[in-house]
Amino acid sequence: MNLCLVPTTLFAQDSIPKQPKIGLVLSGGGAKGLAHIGVLKVIEKAGVKIDYIGGTSMGAIIGGLYASGYTATQLDSIFSNTDYDAVIQDFIPRSSKNFYEKANDERYAFSLPFDKFKLGIPTALSKGLYNYNMVTRLTHNVRHERDFTKLPIPFLCIATDIETGEEVLLDKGFLAQSIMASGAFPSLYSPVIIDGKYLIDGGVINNYPIEEVRNMGADIIIGVDVQDDLKDRESLREATRILVQISNLQMIKKMNRKKRMTDIYIRPDVSEYSVISFDKGAKIISNGEEAGMAVLSELEKLSSSYTKKALLKPKTENDSLTISTISHTQLENYTRSYIVGKLRFKPGTRISYADLKQGIENLNATQNFGSINYSIEKDPVGERINLNLTENPTRTFLKFGLHYDGLFKSGILVNFTQKKMLFKNDILSADLVLGDNFRYYFDYYVDNGFYWSFGIKSRFTGFNRNVTTDFSQGVLFTSEDINSINVDFSDFTNQIYMQTVFIQKFMVAGGLEYKHLKLKSETLNTGSPIIENSDYISAFGYLKYDSFDNKYFPKKGWFFNGDVQAFLFSSNYTNTFNNFTILKADAGIAQKLFNRTTLLIQTDGGLTIGEQTVPFFNFVFGGYGFYPINNFKPFYGYDFLSFAGNSYVKALFQLDYEIFRKNHVNFYANFANAGDKIFESDEWLTKPSYTGYGFGYGLETIFGPIEIKHSWSPETKDHHTWFSVGFWF
Repeated sequence: MNLCLVPTTLFAQDSIPKQPKIGLVLSGGGAKGLAHIGVLKVIEKAGVKIDYIGGTSMGAIIGGLYASGYTATQLDSIFSNTDYDAVIQDFIPRSSKNFYEKANDERYAFSLPFDKFKLGIPTALSKGLYNYNMVTRLTHNVRHERDFTKLPIPFLCIATDIETGEEVLLDKGFLAQSIMASGAFPSLYSPVIIDGKYLIDGGVINNYPIEEVRNMGADIIIGVDVQDDLKDRESLREATRILVQISNLQMIKKMNRKKRMTDIYIRPDVSEYSVISFDKGAKIISNGEEAGMAVLSELEKLSSSYTKKALLKPKTENDSLTISTISHTQLENYTRSYIVGKLRFKPGTRISYADLKQGIENLNATQNFGSINYSIEKDPVGERINLNLTENPTRTFLKFGLHYDGLFKSGILVNFTQKKMLFKNDILSADLVLGDNFRYYFDYYVDNGFYWSFGIKSRFTGFNRNVTTDFSQGVLFTSEDINSINVDFSDFTNQIYMQTVFIQKFMVAGGLEYKHLKLKSETLNTGSPIIENSDYISAFGYLKYDSFDNKYFPKKGWFFNGDVQAFLFSSNYTNTFNNFTILKADAGIAQKLFNRTTLLIQTDGGLTIGEQTVPFFNFVFGGYGFYPINNFKPFYGYDFLSFAGNSYVKALFQLDYEIFRKNHVNFYANFANAGDKIFESDEWLTKPSYTGYGFGYGLETIFGPIEIKHSWSPETKDHHTWFSVGFWF
């Protein structure tokens, strides 16, 4: 992967005696600061050589990148291809989350910090990590330069010490870190810690650093001002506009004097935009260019004595990093192995900036750190990554969710999460589901990163439903001459387990399980309503991989689950138990075919090994929208728990079309063969015994997907319509 860079200056020039030094001052203004790019285009067109740059906030970002060697045209391309949703708030790709974090984000509708019986509020909407990673990558060519006066164009920026209210001039250090500190807009971005100081947006105290650029040695100042004037009450209807107004109260009073100190003052017309109008970036850049053209003649006068040579060809530099050392701030609650495990790269490896970005996103996905930034230092044998981490002081959370499906019916989920319960790196999570069917789920987990992690789980699941299978290949139905029974089902499962990351992507785990399974039915006239009431002890292991970008509506990625479970002991209520083993695997891939259309292909299968198996652990098929437990499998075209077998093979094809944002229509077909030991013959290769087709609509919401699906089966001629609301749990 390569990163294109430009020469240190736009024009190579002859040395001219007494040539005036020209300084450029770029004010802050959030998205309005994109106008600086348009002005820079005109400055380049006029042939003006900039000798010094000073900026604040967005002016620091644009100015810092220009000072590091980019042309205005390149900056236009960079910011035109930026994901501004991610700029404003931390977007954490699903691929950055481990399996535990994915499960958490795909179970709860919202989470509230909870400390000493008080609800907490985050310090900012975003940590600004998307911006930090982007600017770090873009300044790759100057990553080792700690004196900003030695950049291709000498540079400085301004930040504010939030604890003292004092101005902080940043002209030394790690460039990306300084730029982002200058642009840490209050409440939108978390403060950036540099040399122990909590720094926020420099626009709070000095949004137009003209004196500082004069002190660098500038004889002539070109100033670009995108600050707001004071607004009336009719214009102050957004929180960001009010915050900007507060920030500008002092600066506007100072600007009259600063304007008089500016030799060429440029004020683009950006009054109709706000600090977060990034979606209007192209128009804002165009307005900046118009403002620059208005003073083109003045700019050309500055360059009239310049003798210009041809433009140099851009340089290219590989953007990879050889990591020699990873260091981080001293942490109270998390170990080094935990941090390195989340990064997913170790010292002694060569990584790209994409790998570095992924690692930082992995750390952010844990939600264990209130602020995250880093610097890159040169080592004799590579690069040192210095992580600046501040632990999140809130370790207790209340989380909530809701769900409805046709099997478990309605449920409200209340979760209690406690981090650092007993040890470093640990987390306790307890779910309680209240509704038509009581359920709970408990998980205590110690995450040791690359090393073996361990935990314990406990779960209770129950439901009552009329089903058309008795889990016994119809033996009970034959004796009773009935075709459905009403079943009370309860499953109480406890596990101890160990797991680790394999090849940095796969999760491998193993452990022991105790399960109590109980089924009873008043439908059967067999003397006792209890069908099954046994304890089971088993050993299990599994291998998992999941790169889907979205669990419910994936557009890309693939997944694989491989699982083995050996049943070693049973209290044997039915007097039929012999040791047996269940093997199963599930794999799928999602691929975008064309605009808004995605094809999902999934295949899975399972079998049991042993002379005699327990039918209540058979694979049971039918229905949609429920959280799968044991070996219950969804299957379009058949009602919940309609057919079963101790071995099976299944395929699913689904075509999803996003008609507009977060609204989906989908069409699907699934096929299966299931029965008694079908892999011992060629039965599994024959024409599918079970087929189902259908279509549906899905809406992505903060509570999870809201779906309605209609399906039918050619074998039964039955039609089924299912509603599902909320994340599955």
